[in-house]
Amino acid sequence: MDGARSGNETAGSTRREPAGTGEKLADWADGRLGLYGLAKANMRKVFPDHWSFMLGEICLYSFLILILTGIYLTLFFEPSGVEVIYHGSYVPLNGVPMTRAYESTLDISFDVRGGLLIRQIHHWAALVFVTGMLVHMMRVFFTGAFRKPRELNWLFGWTLLFLGIITGLTGYSLPDDLLSGTGIRFADGAILSVPIVGTYLSMFLFGGEFPGHDIISRLFPVHVLLLPGIMLGLVVAHLILVFYHKHTQYPGPGRDQKTVVGMPFLPVYMAKAGGFFFLVFGVLALMGGIASINPVWAFGPYRPDLVTTGAQPDWYLGFSEGLIRVMPGWELNFWGHTLELGVFIPFTLFPLLLLALGLYPFLEAWITGDRREHHILDRPRNMPVRTGLGAAWLALYVVLLIGGGNDIVATHLHLSINSITWFVRVSFFVAPVVTFLVTKRVCMGLQRKDRDKVLHGRESGTIRRLPHGEFVEVHEPLAQDQLFTLTQHEQNPPYEIGPLVDANGVRRPVRTGQRVRARLARVMFGSESHIPKPTVEEYRELTSGDHHH
Repeated sequence: MDGARSGNETAGSTRREPAGTGEKLADWADGRLGLYGLAKANMRKVFPDHWSFMLGEICLYSFLILILTGIYLTLFFEPSGVEVIYHGSYVPLNGVPMTRAYESTLDISFDVRGGLLIRQIHHWAALVFVTGMLVHMMRVFFTGAFRKPRELNWLFGWTLLFLGIITGLTGYSLPDDLLSGTGIRFADGAILSVPIVGTYLSMFLFGGEFPGHDIISRLFPVHVLLLPGIMLGLVVAHLILVFYHKHTQYPGPGRDQKTVVGMPFLPVYMAKAGGFFFLVFGVLALMGGIASINPVWAFGPYRPDLVTTGAQPDWYLGFSEGLIRVMPGWELNFWGHTLELGVFIPFTLFPLLLLALGLYPFLEAWITGDRREHHILDRPRNMPVRTGLGAAWLALYVVLLIGGGNDIVATHLHLSINSITWFVRVSFFVAPVVTFLVTKRVCMGLQRKDRDKVLHGRESGTIRRLPHGEFVEVHEPLAQDQLFTLTQHEQNPPYEIGPLVDANGVRRPVRTGQRVRARLARVMFGSESHIPKPTVEEYRELTSGDHHH
């Protein structure tokens, strides 16, 4: 009997224990949603590791913080243009007429527990969000991460940048203080400059003559529902495509178009991402706690007959204001109508400058005719024309940003505002060209340096005297992984039209588009735009004998 009982106990110990509640719930969800197969295929997905990839994470986390803090602020903000008399905690404004929107902003700042901190975190997060998107996009631009199959993801990112700028405009206009009211007045003037329909657009937005009574109540749902909803959808689509496509990676040993070297998404990448989220949140909370931003109580409520001294928009809209500030006041009068070219032209250039950035990947793909998938990033120095164009765009952005704050620059540096305006007007045409040429030359110089490193090795600082008395510096040969990194890039010949006359002497028709494409290809990828990388024969010749010290 004891032996039988022992055998039964042994057999029972191998029997599967009843499933727990969590396991049952997981099985139930997997049977209806197929989560297990989806998680198994993606949770161990490998992601490369590089500090510049964190720029995209900063954008994502600041966007999440914007949503969280925005929900809190929505609970207390009243988007109403109804006029009230203030009697609140901020004594200097007691008895002053203002809109209910401005009054509720003051209440959030002084009476709601944590309200001022959340307001300032929200504003700082907005600035970091747009800054992160611009820097992230320029990283993608300079490294060529926008190439096939990621053109659609580039458009998603570009749209997020554009919508982020517009969302920022609608957001800092809601408090209805004197600073934000001045910004709305500026926007109204730009809208009025649109031929034929400008007046109708203004009347529709403001519900009558400026400032109207409807603009705040109309901006509020656009700011808290419409634009964030579209942006949230784009963020989700952007992340899905990042998962679907292999993540781009910088050139290095073991990395090619089919192999990704990095860490798995779960648990390594998720652990890093979670820690980085709290780091970003902590930095923004610190900034919101110690760095004052947008002190609306210092400006007072908006009045159409007043303008805030030193009124400046947030930096991401400064270049649009700079366009208008430095533009000559041109007007055309015909048939009793006035066309304000001094406002309409820069108002049109604002989206065109952003559009040029958004369409560049498709222009480069057309010029190269390259339809292959690219998962290895370019080193910016190996694409000097593209790098020069990106630097020129940034230079133009900075110049116009100076124009948008010409009065602040003039007062702080004790300069003439007219001198600054003319400096910006000239630099608008000169600075991008100079920046392009200098950047291209620097990239070519770095290519020559890489070529010398491959052929002659790295300077060691050790001086040796040869038997015949000559002093030379000993060069250390590069490791194989360094040689690969410096020489892995392609240098394909640019597109050419080919012979204009065929073998029978018949002139071949050539379209204008082909001629333009061939000229652009020579400029971007011709012999004047790259230094030939060392060949295997050159390397062996210099390293096999006494040429390599």
